[in-house]
Amino acid sequence: QVQLVESGGGLVQAGGSLRLSCAASLRFSLINTMAWYRQAPGKQRELVAAITGGGSTNYASSVKGRFTITRENAENTLYLQMNSLKPEDTAVYYCNARTYGGSDSWGQGTQVTVSS
Repeated sequence: QVQLVESGGGLVQAGGSLRLSCAASLRFSLINTMAWYRQAPGKQRELVAAITGGGSTNYASSVKGRFTITRENAENTLYLQMNSLKPEDTAVYYCNARTYGGSDSWGQGTQVTVSS
């Protein structure tokens, strides 16, 4: 299983930016898809953005054009650049990794709070 440690969350005003990081204990060449999910209070966890080993990306429609997911293979780190943040982006953000062997791992989550 992959150990994932997120960082970069915090409190920001609407319209501001944050960059989340997720450091993995396994080199990225062994990880297939990495993704960011989020869960707001009282809501189900939802996919925010995903990126494959080949670099293909997928975004939730609510964040397309505002968020950018990247993976730095040399650092074994996943990033989520979040711009033009809205109060509805407030949630706990989780990093997810799925290896080519099919195992699924989650980070502990990082809180993002956007004030209006």
